Amino acid sequence: MTEARLDHLVYAVPDLAAGVADVAARTGVTPVPGGRHPGGTANYLVGFGPTSYLEIIGPDPEADPAVRPSAFGLDALTVPRLATWAVHPDDIEKTVGLARERGYDPGEIQPLSRRRPDGVLLSWRLTRREERAAGGLVPFLIDWGGTEHPARSGLPQVRLASFTATHPDPSVVRRDLAALGVELDVTAGPATALEAVLDTPRGSVTLR
Repeated sequence: MTEARLDHLVYAVPDLAAGVADVAARTGVTPVPGGRHPGGTANYLVGFGPTSYLEIIGPDPEADPAVRPSAFGLDALTVPRLATWAVHPDDIEKTVGLARERGYDPGEIQPLSRRRPDGVLLSWRLTRREERAAGGLVPFLIDWGGTEHPARSGLPQVRLASFTATHPDPSVVRRDLAALGVELDVTAGPATALEAVLDTPRGSVTLR
């Protein structure tokens, strides 16, 4: 990373309980509940260290099952997918402004929140676009403000060994990444996809 640092990877799953169980079985590390979001999603977390983490997100099991949330494509998702990622710039307003000057619009900065299982309310701001740029390969920006970063809440840990992407036209993705001031190894490939390799108690585990 350059101006912006990795904040978290978003692993979207169509069934939250099943997705969490699968990650636990593959890694030997049990994700912990993160909380529920007003938009009908809930998440579980695994840490990468003190400043970044893996978010496993899916439809909230306690929400109306007839209403599928659209966040991260969950309304159409049939299999788990590493959907996108977030970076934490030092100054989110400045980063948005510079990106727009460089030809890329990260979207408007919007407030969000979720309540942890222990009742603590977490609040943050993030950028939102109607469509995820390059199929999620270009990250959104997040600013936790005065909220304690989730990675500092005693999460179970794995190590992020590598994080890469493929795209039919890597130059397009690299241009938008550069506008945000972030770096990602993007190579040419037939599919638009992110790939994270984790070092875990059960060896190397790949999420795509």
